[in-house]
Amino acid sequence: MLKRFENKTVDTGWLNSNFPCMMACPAHTNAGRYVALIAEGKYEEAYRYAREPNPLASICGRVCAHPCETACRRGAIDRPVSIRALKRFLTERHGPESRRPVNVNAGRKQEKLPFKVAVIGAGPVGLSAAHDLALMGYSVTIFEAAPVAGGMLHLGLPEYRLPRSVVQAQVREILAVGDITLKLNQAAGRDFTVAELRKQGFDAVLIAVGAHRSRDLTIPGVDLDGVHKGIEFLLNINLGYQFTIGKKVLVIGGGNVAMDVARSAAREVVKQHVAGVEEQVPSKENVDAIAGKEMMDITLSALRLGAQEVHLVCLESRAEMPASLEEITEAEEEGIILHPGLGPKQIIGKDGNVTALEVIRTQRVFDENGRFNPTFQEGSEFQLECDTIIMAIGQAPKLDFLQPEDGVEISRRGLIAVNSKTLMTSAPGVFAGGDCAFGPRLIIDSVADGKRAAMGIDEFLRGTNHAEAKIEVEVFNRHSMPVNLLDIVRQDPPVLPLDRRTGMTEVEVVYDEETAQLEAQRCLHCWVNTIFEGNAEDGSLCVLCGGCVDICPESCLELVNLERFDFEPGVVQQLVEKEQLLNVELDEVRAEELGVISGSVMLKDETRCIRCGLCAARCPAGTITMEAYNLLPAEPTGLISIESIEAPLREAVADRK
Repeated sequence: MLKRFENKTVDTGWLNSNFPCMMACPAHTNAGRYVALIAEGKYEEAYRYAREPNPLASICGRVCAHPCETACRRGAIDRPVSIRALKRFLTERHGPESRRPVNVNAGRKQEKLPFKVAVIGAGPVGLSAAHDLALMGYSVTIFEAAPVAGGMLHLGLPEYRLPRSVVQAQVREILAVGDITLKLNQAAGRDFTVAELRKQGFDAVLIAVGAHRSRDLTIPGVDLDGVHKGIEFLLNINLGYQFTIGKKVLVIGGGNVAMDVARSAAREVVKQHVAGVEEQVPSKENVDAIAGKEMMDITLSALRLGAQEVHLVCLESRAEMPASLEEITEAEEEGIILHPGLGPKQIIGKDGNVTALEVIRTQRVFDENGRFNPTFQEGSEFQLECDTIIMAIGQAPKLDFLQPEDGVEISRRGLIAVNSKTLMTSAPGVFAGGDCAFGPRLIIDSVADGKRAAMGIDEFLRGTNHAEAKIEVEVFNRHSMPVNLLDIVRQDPPVLPLDRRTGMTEVEVVYDEETAQLEAQRCLHCWVNTIFEGNAEDGSLCVLCGGCVDICPESCLELVNLERFDFEPGVVQQLVEKEQLLNVELDEVRAEELGVISGSVMLKDETRCIRCGLCAARCPAGTITMEAYNLLPAEPTGLISIESIEAPLREAVADRK
């Protein structure tokens, strides 16, 4: 039974605590819904839930940092659901990279509008914004400085993490949405300025240039030959340019970029320094005589590593390293040698070439207030030999293309200052998002920035009011979960064995159908809730039998005397102010009466509830129901017809310029 409550009022805090995976996702993807649909084998419907709010779903299925998994309530029981890998399972079936792609935008595009929008940068922010603007009916032109679209998705992420074919397929899908033109090799500052774009008739401009400049180390020796910057290294190898690298490489940094640099360096060294080394193919006799795995490890390691070493030095201890644990583990598995707790002091050279890095042991990285303020152990210096050093200590945007006449304010951090809600800059009609406005952030954050910028641009140009999402409520006649729900262990995403990780071969592979369904069954269905809304009209008022308490397998329900509670004046006042939200909870009791009257209270610990539905099935009075809450996408409201806006609104926009 499906009920849609157009005016359902729900407390924001309650929503956040009961939809943790969706609320943790910057794009508010309803992960629980598509995970549950995978468990039911409804893959196309599941893909629509994954893709509709996220135009880069295929990319996020491979490289998203998955904040949804961090928030997953299953993690409090054992380990979180592998949401990112399940998204990839869907996109490989129905995404643009698949053989059976599903067009989720069919019928969504609105009538063409008389406005032109310029987007500077074809990274995740620019692509996401262009996608949503095109759906709204805008004409969008994307200006990209590189010869390829995708930004750091193409230029920064190694192919063993994100195949170029997937990026290209996602870009093609976005460009096909509507009136979107992509112009490559068009750099801001060299080929155009923001002010010139406005003069060319663009009604709004979105700056989405990312952070493509490596931060520098200020230590002696950084100018020696063989010392490189991490971002430049990745840009060169990902564009296929020649990059000379030594046999003993040392990477400075402890973040995910440093991990990418180190792992890419290992592969690049193989390409440049193992000329003439043949891959040994063991015969059947050899396989029978000795363990095949050891033979493959020795042979392919020689080909892959070329008798070289890749080391990584970082200030932080292993526990403090900013890189994700999975990145660190994969790097170590592939032979990267970690040296945590060391600070670079100077680079040693001979005849103009780097020969070693002098390091000093770290006492601590952060001070008592948690601020980055490293201190070191005097006299603990020593040297690590190397012939190549790659610095991966952070990224910053290149904003030298901005001119005073653009009117765009730069913050003290060297970032573009924006309105946090609309992403508009100090220049009316000029917007910015992503790394150039907020510093380096997750891909899914950039996707959300693009969507937010699209709404901000729409609001600026048309005065559109994007209403808050409505809530759709499904009331179940019967709800149940798998009997062995808590016994299913996490199915880790499959990866290639080490002996097959050659070159830029993708390391993580996709779930098979059986494993995907098994992993999806671990979901706790957090959008389903136990609702106590009995009423006198249908005789479903609680009779205080305690059956729900007795049957709850997680002991998350408790029936206690009202006298056990103290109601502070501030609490009572809050209950008075939120009377509409709490009328069911108070059950015809006035807030002012609390602490005076006697009675019973049913307590529920939402964090422990596994949505099994046994309490609802047990309730003899039908007081308890199981209801699913779904946030419907926000639709623009207050739209004006094109006929009424074309002339007067263009004049208004011209005035704003």
